[in-house]
Parts: sequence; C-alpha cells; structure tokens
Amino acid sequence: MFNLAISLLVCALAVVTLHLLAGLNIWYAAIIALIAFAGVYILLMRHVMKKVGDLMEIAQRDIQAGRIEKAVKTLESGYKYGNWQFYVKPQIDAQIGMLLYLRRDFAKAFEFLQKGFVRHWVAMAMLGICYMKRNKTAKMIETFQKATAATKKEPLLWNLYALCLDKVGEKEKAIAAMEKGIKKCGGDEHLEANLQALRVGNRMRMQDYGDMWYQFHLEKPGALIKQQTKAIQGRRKIVRR
Repeated sequence: MFNLAISLLVCALAVVTLHLLAGLNIWYAAIIALIAFAGVYILLMRHVMKKVGDLMEIAQRDIQAGRIEKAVKTLESGYKYGNWQFYVKPQIDAQIGMLLYLRRDFAKAFEFLQKGFVRHWVAMAMLGICYMKRNKTAKMIETFQKATAATKKEPLLWNLYALCLDKVGEKEKAIAAMEKGIKKCGGDEHLEANLQALRVGNRMRMQDYGDMWYQFHLEKPGALIKQQTKAIQGRRKIVRR
C-alpha cells in the first residue's frame, strides 16, 4: 500500500540523514525515524479516509434520493484509494453489497458481500443469510462466527445468527449462540426473550428491531400487519360471543 511504502521511505531517509549525515547516535536516529514514520502514516491515512468519507456522503445523498445505481458508481470510484490504504476496498465492497441486498438484487449483492469488510456487521449478516438461502450451512456458520468475533456487542447480530441456525435445523446451536450473545452483550431483553422462545419451541420475535430487522428481507413488514389484523379480528369474534 502506498501510504505504508511512503512512510517506510521517510523512516529510512530519516535514519540515513540523522545517523550518517548528521552523526547522531543510531538508536536516537531510529527513535526519531519511527516517530516520523508514525506521523507521516497517520497524516496520509487521514487524508485518504477523508476522501473515502466524502464519497460515502455523496453516495448517501444519492441513496436518499433513490438513485441507487448512481450511488453504487460513486462508491466504486473509491476503489482507487484501495492502493493507498488497507481495508478501503473491502469497506466499499461491503457498502455496495448492502445496497444491492436492500434492493433485493441478491445474486449481485452476494458477489460484493463475499469481499466485504468483516467489521461491517450488517453486510456480514447479509452474507450469512445468503449462504443460508444457498443451503451452505457451514459457510453460513463460518460467516456469522467471524462477524460476532469482530462485533461482539451487537444484539441483533446474535439474534440473526441464532435465527439462521434455527431455520437450518440447528436448534441447540442456536440456543448456544444466544447464550453466548447474552454474555457478550452484558444482557439484553430481546436476546433473553428470544432465547426463552427457542427453548420452548416458539418462534423468535424480531419485529421489535423495526427497520433494522426488515432490511434483511427475512420477513416482510406486511406479515406483521396481517398478524395484527388477525389478532384484532379474533378479539372481535370473542367479544361478539
């Protein structure tokens, strides 16, 4: 990566200049060179990440205006910064994959999500779900394990992991995942409620997470409305009796 290469070059030049030309003790020269390396690297990194952040803001405005294709192209233009700084390209891939997933272009989204940044937990969860739908349980579990290892304190992520395990018939593993999630998150009412639901064989309740839940396309918002309507109609019948 260019940022690292430039910083190392500055470090080497600093050692040569201070020790060989200025006659400074090698150890003092090395310490000063390391400080120079860190300073240059941080400055270059901040410069590149600001450029990437600006692109993200532009893409966000396009998303809000419904211009998804334009947003994707804007994000793709940031690939050029991948040669400068570590993890830039995986972050962009994760963002693009998430946008395509939200648009239900699952096949294309899958291509980007596979290359996404492991600390982008939403994108990783979407990738895990893609593997589940493709009947690749081992890859699904591997993906969720990576995601929960990188983002330990996100309750929805643990809920999604357990839900997917339950859907593929791994109920005991789902319960174990929920128990681990509760420990990592320091307790969470939704995790605890869904853990109890799993233990007694009931369906996990995810609707309380609102839009954060529905973005994964495992349930349509209309399904909740239908359930509520049936419940209301049922209560009316009871009253009539």
